Amino acid sequence: MEKLNKLFGPVWHRFTNIRPIYLLLVAVICGVVCVVALRSNNEHMLALRNAVYQADKSDGNVSRALDNLQAYVTAHMNTNLSTGKGSVYPPIQLEYTYLRIVKAEESSSKNANTGLYTAAEYYCQKLDPIDFSGRNRVPCIEQYVTSHGSSVPKVPAALYEFDFLSPSWSPDLAGWSLLATILLFILTGFLYTVQFSRKYLG
Repeated sequence: MEKLNKLFGPVWHRFTNIRPIYLLLVAVICGVVCVVALRSNNEHMLALRNAVYQADKSDGNVSRALDNLQAYVTAHMNTNLSTGKGSVYPPIQLEYTYLRIVKAEESSSKNANTGLYTAAEYYCQKLDPIDFSGRNRVPCIEQYVTSHGSSVPKVPAALYEFDFLSPSWSPDLAGWSLLATILLFILTGFLYTVQFSRKYLG
């Protein structure tokens, strides 16, 4: 015990003499870094999500864009794209992928209503021009087709609906700065308690 006291005694003494305000300032800085990093994570997720929508619209490599989005979301905090409890539709619905599948079904079954889905797409796009995700537009198209006397081909949801869950903590700048912020706030409280005890309780 004496050896440990000799070894760690000076370190403990120096540590407990640090002014808590210094640790508090560092904790606040780490907190700011954490907020900025979390926002950056979210913005990068939005850029990758937009790349998915663009690939879907232009009939590009949707699979690769989805893989990139999934890999990022599942490895970074504050990038959640999962279906919440009160949510009716998944966060990502690929409208154009859905339409391509439906039109392929139409062609294979030689459906008489060949232009119906084009009309439905135009109608729903005009009705909600700012919905780029297809989250509301796919149900609109289905309703339009049904109301015009045609049956909607059953498209498996897994082909055009996607959601990805982000972790509660991730080993990136946001995650490490969050841990540092929490640890520094705890140490600040600990130092304040130790110094208060020395000063007023002897």
